[in-house]
Amino acid sequence: MRSGLGIYGTFLRPLLFRFDPETAHDFAMRSLRTASGNPVLLRVLRRFRPPPNPVTRFRLTFPNRIGLAAGFDKNGVALPAWDAMGFGFIEIGTVTAKPQSGNPKPRIFRLPEQQALINRLGFNNDGADMVANRLRRCYESGAWPKVPVGINIGKSKSTEFEQATADYLHSFRRLQRYADYVVLNVSSPNTPGLRSLQESQSLENLLRAVQDENRSEKPLFVKIAPDLSDTGIDDVVQVCSDNHVAGIIATNTTIDHSTIRPDLDQSGGLSGGPLQQKSTAVIAAIRSKCRLPVIGCGGILDADSALKKADAGASLIQVYTGLIYRGPGLLREIGEAFAERDWTDDDD
Repeated sequence: MRSGLGIYGTFLRPLLFRFDPETAHDFAMRSLRTASGNPVLLRVLRRFRPPPNPVTRFRLTFPNRIGLAAGFDKNGVALPAWDAMGFGFIEIGTVTAKPQSGNPKPRIFRLPEQQALINRLGFNNDGADMVANRLRRCYESGAWPKVPVGINIGKSKSTEFEQATADYLHSFRRLQRYADYVVLNVSSPNTPGLRSLQESQSLENLLRAVQDENRSEKPLFVKIAPDLSDTGIDDVVQVCSDNHVAGIIATNTTIDHSTIRPDLDQSGGLSGGPLQQKSTAVIAAIRSKCRLPVIGCGGILDADSALKKADAGASLIQVYTGLIYRGPGLLREIGEAFAERDWTDDDD
């Protein structure tokens, strides 16, 4: 629905961009949370739904290949709204074992000329116990979405690195019953030391422990950084293959700020336009090494950038920064392009 993009770009985005990024995000989430309990507003959101284009991957059926990336709805407060809007799957989180407020504000910065964001949020979320209770209430109310729901979990900042596995296990135990798939986030640049969990032995230990708890055999994913070396990608692929993960999410935000003007730069993870080529290259590298399915994420701002992820080997894609800059009409734009594509991936 191209008019949806026009309405957002003409009216809503200028209004939201008058506020600082986190205030605008909080307002959007409050609005979507309200819409989730209002049938009239849910009908309005359904105007943006992309055309059906179902696909089955890792024993799950997706009505289309476009997902909401983790980070937008950290606490799982607006699942019915995302479903109504037409996402083929929804990933909430990152959720940590302990509630945490995240890093000091300001911690999100817009770079409109590059359609980019820098964030250093630091896994601000309500914690696994509270999120699990919220998801239980949503499920029992009958409002649970009809599309797959993924839950992205990470390490609590206050947890020592040596206790990271126990921290992940607490979240996994509390949340797995509500997840169609679970993602281990080992790649955010905003939790000190987290990315070292991508190293072979650390990742091996974590995956073994979680898979031992995964008695219901939920599809398990690992979300990786775009800044890994070729050797690092080789190591991650080998460990993931050895531990029977369902696939890899490529990628998280980047710590490479070489494209950012020094006077505009901030510390944190960079997403949006500058991440596009880097994340796509990681997808292609993974697919050249193994048959593990890849969910492509990073710099998807329009149909063309989504198709490049698919051409690199992604079976599904996720959007975040593109949704902020382009609005919900982006789903229909990508969905229409995907519906015309002759898909040849056969991972399942």
